[in-house]
Amino acid sequence: MAEVLLFHHAQGRTTGVLAFADELRRAGHTVHTPDLYDGHTFATLDDGLAYAREVGFGNLLDRGVGAADGLPDGLVYAGFSLGVLPAQKLAQTRAGACGALLFESCLPVSEFGTAWPAGVPVQIHGADADPFFAGEGDIDAARALVESADDAELFVYRGDRHLFTDPSLPSYDADAAKLLTQRVLDFLAAR
Repeated sequence: MAEVLLFHHAQGRTTGVLAFADELRRAGHTVHTPDLYDGHTFATLDDGLAYAREVGFGNLLDRGVGAADGLPDGLVYAGFSLGVLPAQKLAQTRAGACGALLFESCLPVSEFGTAWPAGVPVQIHGADADPFFAGEGDIDAARALVESADDAELFVYRGDRHLFTDPSLPSYDADAAKLLTQRVLDFLAAR
């Protein structure tokens, strides 16, 4: 079974993020869910992003990277939206990465290196009309990553909701989240 380091989105470590982690645990995986917000959660994405700006995106990235300290090599790094920053950085830079799961965000590979690391499989998931994923260029970064990496998949879902995987938020899309979860479980089973 896989061991996963899962990072929350800009609204914090919500009950929906924890429910997703529990679903992976029920399948036999070990899942770590660090809280980069020190217990804060936010009812709206705007409020969560305001908090992230206040704390500083660089500080949040450092907290995320630091969350891997003391954990073994061989992790799958996963993140929802804002949580993709530390997940992608760790997958690209920490030795022994077993895989990456990038939900509703993707950065250009050049943010953390010159190429996606060989032997590190990655899945990227996002909605085709999500104003952040599709509208801010993440989908283009995802396509470029998939084109350049040996073992990479991009799954695009119909819809315009950001954070469609979190059942504790109004943006939740049960059908898309169910399909995403099955794809993630298949990915983890292969690790």
